[in-house]
Amino acid sequence: MALTIAEDQRNGVTILKLSGRLVLGQESSELRSTIKRLLDAGDNKILVDLGEVGYIDSAGLGTLVSGFTSARNANGTMKLANLTKKVSEQLNITKLVTVFDVFDNVATGLKSFS
Repeated sequence: MALTIAEDQRNGVTILKLSGRLVLGQESSELRSTIKRLLDAGDNKILVDLGEVGYIDSAGLGTLVSGFTSARNANGTMKLANLTKKVSEQLNITKLVTVFDVFDNVATGLKSFS
Protein backbone atom coordinates (compact mmCIF):
# COMPACT_ATOMS: atom_id res chain seq x y z
CA MET A 1 0.00 0.00 0.00
CA ALA A 2 1.46 3.35 -1.06
CA LEU A 3 1.80 6.24 1.36
CA THR A 4 -0.81 8.97 1.27
CA ILE A 5 -0.31 12.30 3.01
CA ALA A 6 -3.26 14.48 3.98
CA GLU A 7 -2.51 18.02 5.17
CA ASP A 8 -4.62 19.99 7.61
CA GLN A 9 -3.96 23.37 9.24
CA ARG A 10 -5.16 24.06 12.78
CA ASN A 11 -4.12 27.00 14.94
CA GLY A 12 -0.88 27.56 13.02
CA VAL A 13 0.08 23.88 13.14
CA THR A 14 0.26 21.71 10.03
CA ILE A 15 -0.99 18.18 10.64
CA LEU A 16 0.34 15.56 8.25
CA LYS A 17 -1.88 12.48 8.41
CA LEU A 18 0.03 9.56 6.94
CA SER A 19 -1.65 6.39 5.71
CA GLY A 20 0.06 3.29 4.34
CA ARG A 21 3.69 2.29 4.45
CA LEU A 22 6.57 4.66 5.15
CA VAL A 23 9.39 2.88 3.33
CA LEU A 24 12.41 3.45 1.08
CA GLY A 25 11.52 4.92 -2.30
CA GLN A 26 8.68 7.13 -3.43
CA GLU A 27 6.99 7.05 0.00
CA SER A 28 9.87 8.41 2.08
CA SER A 29 10.86 10.81 -0.70
CA GLU A 30 7.32 12.22 -0.86
CA LEU A 31 7.25 12.84 2.90
CA ARG A 32 10.67 14.48 2.79
CA SER A 33 9.61 16.86 -0.01
CA THR A 34 6.31 17.67 1.76
CA ILE A 35 8.16 18.65 4.94
CA LYS A 36 10.67 20.72 2.94
CA ARG A 37 7.86 22.53 1.10
CA LEU A 38 6.10 23.36 4.38
CA LEU A 39 9.28 24.66 6.01
CA ASP A 40 10.18 26.71 2.92
CA ALA A 41 6.71 28.31 3.13
CA GLY A 42 7.28 29.22 6.79
CA ASP A 43 5.02 26.50 8.20
CA ASN A 44 7.44 25.34 10.87
CA LYS A 45 5.07 23.69 13.35
CA ILE A 46 4.41 20.18 12.10
CA LEU A 47 2.51 17.34 13.76
CA VAL A 48 2.82 13.97 12.04
CA ASP A 49 -0.15 11.65 12.64
CA LEU A 50 1.11 8.07 12.25
CA GLY A 51 -2.14 6.36 13.28
CA GLU A 52 -2.67 4.72 9.89
CA VAL A 53 0.93 3.77 9.13
CA GLY A 54 1.06 -0.01 9.05
CA TYR A 55 4.78 -0.38 8.46
CA ILE A 56 7.87 1.81 8.65
CA ASP A 57 11.37 0.73 7.63
CA SER A 58 14.77 2.27 8.40
CA ALA A 59 14.45 4.70 5.48
CA GLY A 60 11.10 5.83 6.86
CA LEU A 61 12.63 6.35 10.30
CA GLY A 62 15.47 8.25 8.65
CA THR A 63 12.95 10.48 6.89
CA LEU A 64 11.28 11.31 10.21
CA VAL A 65 14.67 12.15 11.75
CA SER A 66 15.59 14.25 8.71
CA GLY A 67 12.28 16.12 8.96
CA PHE A 68 12.81 16.71 12.67
CA THR A 69 16.30 18.09 12.03
CA SER A 70 15.12 20.28 9.15
CA ALA A 71 12.30 21.69 11.28
CA ARG A 72 14.68 22.43 14.13
CA ASN A 73 17.13 24.14 11.72
CA ALA A 74 14.21 26.30 10.50
CA ASN A 75 13.48 27.33 14.12
CA GLY A 76 10.47 25.03 14.09
CA THR A 77 9.24 21.83 15.62
CA MET A 78 8.10 18.47 14.32
CA LYS A 79 6.22 16.19 16.69
CA LEU A 80 4.64 12.75 16.33
CA ALA A 81 1.17 11.61 17.35
CA ASN A 82 -1.10 8.59 17.31
CA LEU A 83 1.60 5.93 16.92
CA THR A 84 0.53 2.41 16.08
CA LYS A 85 1.87 -0.36 18.27
CA LYS A 86 4.33 -1.44 15.57
CA VAL A 87 5.68 2.09 14.96
CA SER A 88 5.93 2.70 18.69
CA GLU A 89 7.96 -0.50 19.11
CA GLN A 90 10.34 0.57 16.33
CA LEU A 91 10.85 4.00 17.89
CA ASN A 92 11.55 2.36 21.25
CA ILE A 93 13.97 -0.23 19.83
CA THR A 94 15.93 2.46 17.98
CA LYS A 95 15.74 4.85 20.97
CA LEU A 96 14.25 7.50 18.65
CA VAL A 97 11.38 7.86 21.10
CA THR A 98 13.85 9.95 23.16
CA VAL A 99 14.40 12.33 20.21
CA PHE A 100 10.79 13.10 19.27
CA ASP A 101 7.98 14.58 21.30
CA VAL A 102 5.39 11.79 20.99
CA PHE A 103 1.70 12.18 21.85
CA ASP A 104 -1.10 9.62 22.22
CA ASN A 105 -3.42 11.53 19.91
CA VAL A 106 -3.58 14.54 17.60
CA ALA A 107 -5.56 16.70 20.06
CA THR A 108 -2.89 16.36 22.75
CA GLY A 109 -0.17 16.97 20.19
CA LEU A 110 -1.88 20.17 19.04
CA LYS A 111 -2.17 21.47 22.59
CA SER A 112 1.58 20.99 23.07
CA PHE A 113 2.28 23.72 20.50
CA SER A 114 0.47 26.37 22.59
